[in-house]
Amino acid sequence: MNPQFRQAFKEGLADATGFVIGALAGWGLGLLLGLDFFATPNAWGWREIGGLVLIALGCGLGKTVARRFIATR
Repeated sequence: MNPQFRQAFKEGLADATGFVIGALAGWGLGLLLGLDFFATPNAWGWREIGGLVLIALGCGLGKTVARRFIATR
């Protein structure tokens, strides 16, 4: 396998994995804090927006941590 392809595959897999795990962690934190984004399908209150912000932050943080983990190896 080409080394460039292998590196790109590792980075892509790390991005996807970190993104999903970070989103789940942000959603779980939101649930613990009472900020559930998926609580009501038709309402957009501050609790739902806060939950969405935590999910988005988890996505970005998870991707960053996964990339740094791959970079150190």
